[in-house]
Amino acid sequence: MTASEFTHDIALVTGATSGIGRATALALGKAGAKTVFTGIGGDIAKAMIDEITAAGGTAHFLNADLAGRDGWKDLLATAQGIYGTITVFVHAASPPRPESQTVLAVTEDEWDAMVNTNLRSGFFLARGLAQAMRTEKIAGRMIFVTSLHAEAPRNLPHYSASKAGQVMVVKELARALGPDGIRVNGVAPGAIPGGGFKADVTTLEKRITMGRTGTPEDLAAPIVSLLSNRHSAYVTGTVLAVDGGLALYNWIDRPDS
Repeated sequence: MTASEFTHDIALVTGATSGIGRATALALGKAGAKTVFTGIGGDIAKAMIDEITAAGGTAHFLNADLAGRDGWKDLLATAQGIYGTITVFVHAASPPRPESQTVLAVTEDEWDAMVNTNLRSGFFLARGLAQAMRTEKIAGRMIFVTSLHAEAPRNLPHYSASKAGQVMVVKELARALGPDGIRVNGVAPGAIPGGGFKADVTTLEKRITMGRTGTPEDLAAPIVSLLSNRHSAYVTGTVLAVDGGLALYNWIDRPDS
C-alpha cells in the first residue's frame, strides 16, 4: 500500500479511538485519506489527529452517540460537510460488552444500545452515504467490523445477534449497490485483546492455529486492503475472517472438553 493510495478519498470511521477502529483510522489517514473519525474525544482523539498530521495526512474528530435510535442522523449530516462526500466508510463502533450481559441478564436498555450501535446505525449510515455516492457517481467502499460470533453464540445475545445482522446487511448492501460500483464487505476478527474482549489468553492461545491472539493492526491491514481498488476491486459481499485460525476450532467448548 503506497502513501498516496487513498489521496482522493474521504473516509468515515466509527468507533475509532480504540482497538480496530483506531488502527484503521490511523492507517487510512497515513495512506492519504482525509479521515473523519468518531469515538472518545479528548487526549486520545487529539493524539490521533497529531499522528495522522505528522504523517502528512488530514483528520477530524466528531462526537457521535450511535446507541440511540437516531444518533446516526446527526453524524451523517455533519460528516458529509467537513471535507465533502464520504467515499470510504468503516463501521467499527460497538458498545462495551461485559460478560455479565448474558441471555438471562441482558436488559432492554443494553439490548437497544448494542443493536442500535452495531446494526441500526451501521445500516442507516451506510445507506445515507450510499445515496450521496450514487448521486455523485462515486465508486465508494464500505466495511463492517463484524465478529466470529455472528455464527457461533457467546452467551451475549444482543452482541451475537447484532453481529449476525451485520453480516446480512453487508450482503444486502453489496447486492443493491454493486451496480453503482459501490463495494461492501465485512471482516470478522478473532481474539483481539482490549475493548470488549475478555478471556484467559493463555488458554485461548492454545486453540489458535497461529499460536497467538491478534492485534488491531492485524485487522487494519486487511481492512485497508479490502477498501483498496488496487487490490480488491472485484471483491464485494464477503466477510473475511481475520482470526489466526481460531474459527478452525470450537472455542466455545470448555477448556477441558
